[in-house]
Amino acid sequence: MAQGPLKGLRVVEFAGIGPGPFAGMLLSDLGADVVRIDRKDARPSASHMVTQRGRRSIALDLKNKNAIALCLELFERAEIVFEGFRPGVMERLGLGPDVALKRNPKLVYGRMTGWGQTGPLAQAAGHDINYIAITGALHAIGTREKPIPPLNLVGDFGGGSLYLIVGLLAAVMHARATGEGQVVDAAMVDGAASLMSYFYGFRAEGVQSKRRADNRIDGGAPFYDTYKCADGEWIALGSIEPQFYKLLREKAGLTDPAFDAQMDRARWPELKEKVARTIATKTRAEWCAIMEGTDVCFAPVLEIDEVPSYPHNKERDAFVEIEGVIQPAPAPRFDKTPGAVQGPPPAIGAHNESALRDWGIAASRIAELKEKGIV
Repeated sequence: MAQGPLKGLRVVEFAGIGPGPFAGMLLSDLGADVVRIDRKDARPSASHMVTQRGRRSIALDLKNKNAIALCLELFERAEIVFEGFRPGVMERLGLGPDVALKRNPKLVYGRMTGWGQTGPLAQAAGHDINYIAITGALHAIGTREKPIPPLNLVGDFGGGSLYLIVGLLAAVMHARATGEGQVVDAAMVDGAASLMSYFYGFRAEGVQSKRRADNRIDGGAPFYDTYKCADGEWIALGSIEPQFYKLLREKAGLTDPAFDAQMDRARWPELKEKVARTIATKTRAEWCAIMEGTDVCFAPVLEIDEVPSYPHNKERDAFVEIEGVIQPAPAPRFDKTPGAVQGPPPAIGAHNESALRDWGIAASRIAELKEKGIV
């Protein structure tokens, strides 16, 4: 039985890669009934495909007009539909928003793309690294020598999935209040640019340098960076505020008067070298014993395999194990309607009959679909 604040919300997801599945996972984790439309010849699901968890799968051949008709029947019963194809693909299939909203005027129709539905680049291929490149985000992240992609967290998942979810749920609120559905154009370039709002403000203020690793929170400052310990492990310091910086100096023994000029950018390279030499005198465990849990703003830099067993994460049950795969638990947390992983990644087409039945498709109609080989 599904649980979470979105229990009862019906969602049709068209299978894709990257940010689309992540959005579907988030909706499912919060209790939504997410039915995913998979291709009949899709790659089989496996337990390690974490972002595919918690949905039900219907396998269809979308080149078949009967399969398209079935999709439209599901649209009539859904509050949300979302897809991540290039602009125009759903229209060519006969499943575009104009057709969908005629069948269900209250429907919220989400469209996930990198470049957006319009613009000179709308039909071009791309990946996260390309989308964040035109927002200023990629240029701002990395070393003095070169920009470095921050995994695909900023474009795909931050600027894409999370903004899609915000848009879908906002539009559902509007649809429930007014009976009016709409299209949500969730472009990763828009979301990633929005995530940069703080830094556009800094730039306008004149405190954000154009250079990487030259600013307060991009690794330019000695009090906000990662440092290598004696054992080759790393720690992260974020002692920006004066009181936290003072405590850092006390805990690390940074008594050199040169550290008095905390915000003197001209001295930052010199001070970073001194901090690095100090941190290199002790192991990560030793620095944890000195600083962890204090107001230094300190944390060990954990490898991915260390994360689930880290005491803070373990105490908060931040990870769960599903079919032998350790993975992040649903977030955020709710005290009245907690979310939950609704199940492992489904086999392709595993719910051809049960999902249709639960969504109100008549038994005779399901029998017809089976007879024609649609499901």
